[in-house]
Amino acid sequence: MNILEFAMKMELEGEKYYTEQAEINKDNRLSTVFRMLAKDETMHAKILQNKANKLSYDLKQNETLSEAKNVFSDIGAIKSGIKQIPNQLDVYRLALENEIESITLYRKYLSEAIDDESKRLFEYLIKQEEDHYAIIDLLISLINRSEEWVESAEFGIREEY
Repeated sequence: MNILEFAMKMELEGEKYYTEQAEINKDNRLSTVFRMLAKDETMHAKILQNKANKLSYDLKQNETLSEAKNVFSDIGAIKSGIKQIPNQLDVYRLALENEIESITLYRKYLSEAIDDESKRLFEYLIKQEEDHYAIIDLLISLINRSEEWVESAEFGIREEY
């Protein structure tokens, strides 16, 4: 299996994982975020497939990160959805680990790339996976904040959320 085939397989596994999470969260707003992530992973796999087949492909930037932040802006709806599903924090941490693995892999492929086209491709995929990491990290932060003990607001400086 060459690097492009391996990367395609990894992207399709990510798409499957996020689609499953979207289904698990179908009754809350997290479903939207997971569907966006799944769509991105599918797009990455298609780009890699086109590269492998020596077809043209477009490395267009998407708005997944900003769209996800908009979904997270209604923190009340997110918190109520999260509370309904036990052990979801572990699921999100696993997703975060998967994104770290993708970033690490694409950085390795970037360092081994010999042509400019491959370098641009792997730089693009690194940026995409870093955006996914940021989305999941934000989700984990939101979950952790809902579990943290909050003392009186009149004492000390608190981080905005």
